[in-house]
Amino acid sequence: MTRRAVETLEAMGHTAEVSDLYAMQFNPVAGWHDFPAVTQPRFLQYQREQKEAFEHRSHTPEIILEQEKLARADLVIFQFPIWWRSSPAMLKGWFDRVLSVGFAYGSGRVYGTGGLQGKRALLSVTFGGPTSAPEASEVLHQLQDGVLAFVGFEVLPPFVVGGPRQLTENARRAELQRYGQFLAGLTCEPMRMQTSCDVWRPS
Repeated sequence: MTRRAVETLEAMGHTAEVSDLYAMQFNPVAGWHDFPAVTQPRFLQYQREQKEAFEHRSHTPEIILEQEKLARADLVIFQFPIWWRSSPAMLKGWFDRVLSVGFAYGSGRVYGTGGLQGKRALLSVTFGGPTSAPEASEVLHQLQDGVLAFVGFEVLPPFVVGGPRQLTENARRAELQRYGQFLAGLTCEPMRMQTSCDVWRPS
């Protein structure tokens, strides 16, 4: 699905950057290592150190690289399998470390005034089995509202595939085709469910 997204977006004339967190061996664990210099070495106040690191651009390089990608992006697609009704720990750690105080939120900068306002975010997810629209909406709500909208993203309708391992090869190809059509529909304005944009939105 990631490859299909890149192919589709580049065919539309966009530039696509991919952060494969596993291939990058991204460290999902927040801690002292995020800050080459700290203001209080005896006790880690993580959010305070994030704010200081943002203001002095002193985060560890892997965090700065991811924040620079976000700063360049107009649309951010989060591609992942649903694990325990949420994202894998790798992605959760990315949220913790990259969406830092100062950069993504803080001092009243949340939702409409969040640090990533003006950018759009899309959850493209797979469930382990067949999934109804209400179930998908319930599972994804916290990520969409409590994480992405909180830091200012305009959150787009998600793309959901239920039980891909159980599908036939032809059915999987059909889902990839549906995904390509879904992404092509993102150029429609305004980005809402409408007959001219073939996008799916849980009710």
